[in-house]
Amino acid sequence: MGFDEYNLLGVIAFLVGFVFLYGYRGKKKSSSANSMEMKSGGFVKITSNGAIYRPEMARSTDVIIVGAGVAGAALAYTLGKDGRRVHVIERDLNEPDRIVGELLQPGGYLKLIELGLEDCVKEIDAQRVFGYALYKDGRSTKLTYPLENFRSDVAGRSFHNGRFIQRMREKASSLPNVRLEQGTVTSLLEEKGTIKGVQYKNKAGEEMASHAPLTIVCDGCFSNLRRSLCKPKVEIPSCFVGLVLENCDLPFANHGHVILADPSPILFYPISGTEIRCLVDVPGQKVPSVANGEMANYLKTVVAPQIPPELHAAFIAAIDKGSIRTMTNRSMPAAPFPTPGALLMGDAFNMRHPLTGGGMTVALSDIVVLRDLLRPLHDLRDSSALCKYLESFYTLRKPVASTINTLAGALYKVFCASPDPARKEMREACFDYLSLGGICSNGPVALLSGLNPRPLSLVLHFFAVAIYGVGRLLIPFPSPRRMWIGARLISGASGIIFPIIKAEGVRQMFFPVTVPAYYRVPPVN
Repeated sequence: MGFDEYNLLGVIAFLVGFVFLYGYRGKKKSSSANSMEMKSGGFVKITSNGAIYRPEMARSTDVIIVGAGVAGAALAYTLGKDGRRVHVIERDLNEPDRIVGELLQPGGYLKLIELGLEDCVKEIDAQRVFGYALYKDGRSTKLTYPLENFRSDVAGRSFHNGRFIQRMREKASSLPNVRLEQGTVTSLLEEKGTIKGVQYKNKAGEEMASHAPLTIVCDGCFSNLRRSLCKPKVEIPSCFVGLVLENCDLPFANHGHVILADPSPILFYPISGTEIRCLVDVPGQKVPSVANGEMANYLKTVVAPQIPPELHAAFIAAIDKGSIRTMTNRSMPAAPFPTPGALLMGDAFNMRHPLTGGGMTVALSDIVVLRDLLRPLHDLRDSSALCKYLESFYTLRKPVASTINTLAGALYKVFCASPDPARKEMREACFDYLSLGGICSNGPVALLSGLNPRPLSLVLHFFAVAIYGVGRLLIPFPSPRRMWIGARLISGASGIIFPIIKAEGVRQMFFPVTVPAYYRVPPVN
């Protein structure tokens, strides 16, 4: 064997030895790190096969997300897919059991597609929803989503909320740079006015801390952290009483059903192939007691007579079964403090009456806006520059979020019964206007579904309903009494919508381009 051959063998042997030695040292280092993680409590990665330790992920985090509901889980997947190292802390990783968050509008489904999460509505027995049926005083009208210009799978989806959230959590935790941990966040860690991370108790009850340049709070409507980041003005207009109807079919298949009942609306929509959710709205903060039978009596004597005949027997059977649940409805406009190192999202940040099922659409739309803002940023550590830049998030989200929020609040007030003749006329005019078809139904339904969430369109249709109501009063002969009711109808319509718009922010809602933050450019890394 010549000199060149020996040289070549020597080089190969050296390389093999180097790789072996480096691998051995790396394994030893990894073993040591794993030991340290186990001693400190570690971070738990939740997968479909159970919990496994991910010590290599504990060294650094870009974003902490508090809460793994719809907003938190979707955000974790979105940021993780963009390469961010994400630590999600959720109080309870078991499947949630809620009576709201079960209807995703088509506009929300489009955002789900945009985020790459559309498969989360598969394998959970989700039902396609194509519109609404509206009932009033024995009359009904069908309102169909304007889906002609979208691909065939685009429609609303209704499902068990918990199944949907678990699918989202599985999707997020499938990414190697996302870790999902069960724990209760007790406080935000603040240093000189900047949020540096969170203090929390892990599943074992140990006090832990997690640090990151950006903390996003998504801990839901009962958030205990929002007071540090916004001015919460929570209103409680009503409560939902929830039942599940079995062994019956809705009069209009694959449609949500809204009954304009007295004193307030009743909703029906499918949540699986065999179950129909019923939500009875009870105005105010106090509901009849479930424990002593007052609620069952209220449902049978006040609500049942107003239920469509096709659903009456199943409704009574659901009451007799006894699984009656209640949920407080909350409304809260977004009023954040721009805080370096932290951001609010989801129901912790902004809520509207759930009558129109717009909450998930707003949350997913917000995630798309935030994703696009964060994409140009490679370094999140300049907290003051990042905070100033992310102020544009609050402006860019406004047209979509404010339209859905305003519509939910306005429709709820219009749909509730009232002894006031002007309010009665407004309610009647709304039903008849939507029954006209064409642009009179397509326009409002496009707003409701999140397919065309434009503030100006909302205001135009709202006052078109009011003017239509006045026209009905004045034709064929305008008596002084009818003219007075018409004037009060316009005044009442203004009194419903303008306070909601004011709370949302007129400038941000209608003229976002005039807000300086609209043009804010990413900070220089």
